[in-house]
Amino acid sequence: MPDWPQPLVQPDQLVGQLGAPDLVVLDVRWSLEQGAEREAYLAGHIPGAEFLDLDLELAGPAGAGGRHPLPKVEDFAASMRRHGVSFSSQVVVYDEVTGAAARAWWMLRAAGHRRVAVLDGGLQAYLEAGGQLTRAKPSTRSGDFQAKGFERWVGADGLETCRDQGSVVVDARARARYLGQPNPLDPRPGHLPGAVSLPWTDLFDRGRLRPAAELRHLLGESGAGDRPVVVYCGSGVTSCAVLLALEVAGGGSGRLYPGSWSEWAADPSRPVQNPGGG
Repeated sequence: MPDWPQPLVQPDQLVGQLGAPDLVVLDVRWSLEQGAEREAYLAGHIPGAEFLDLDLELAGPAGAGGRHPLPKVEDFAASMRRHGVSFSSQVVVYDEVTGAAARAWWMLRAAGHRRVAVLDGGLQAYLEAGGQLTRAKPSTRSGDFQAKGFERWVGADGLETCRDQGSVVVDARARARYLGQPNPLDPRPGHLPGAVSLPWTDLFDRGRLRPAAELRHLLGESGAGDRPVVVYCGSGVTSCAVLLALEVAGGGSGRLYPGSWSEWAADPSRPVQNPGGG
């Protein structure tokens, strides 16, 4: 089967390659409101797709490190092997454009697996391309995936050093949350001092990632066009969509702050910039 080194695969490409020996398809449907959407997977999924539970397999237990901290790398590797991922696998991850597939893409890349792509437009685009769904349980062989650690991330204590070294810190949450408007998700309103706002949803148009030229323009307007980038959001999920866009735009890979606002704002000793007051 063809190698898809680019971070996106188009729906018609996937439809034409379903059943290929080295292809592993992972259904990462998840939403902020409902969490991992296993029931939706059971009701119908891309043939051969395995369900990947973001809350249990792409994150460690929620706590002081945030709502979706990085899991232990050995747990992540074991999960990938259960889903049939091997060194030779071409992995395609999909969701309903909620940022979950981008999180899976980023984690595989951060763990050293290069052959992974996000399905552009998610499940809806696949259906529009003539793809069919099934309820059949996939037949999966164990993979040989191995990982020694995660790269391209920074912890809360490293953010100041990143800023001092010239990185721009990007807040990928909705602008209202960046501006400090109270909401039930954030421990405290506001944003990291000095962070710029670039809502991840601005990078998409009707569920599809915008063309590279448009992405470069949006990233440039935010100040992230020609500087090293560290991205955060509420809990390190949707910010991965910004990292995906950054790579599609040709701006490098950037770094993720996995704990994100759910970690930072939970510690009252950490400073918060809050334009909304309070």
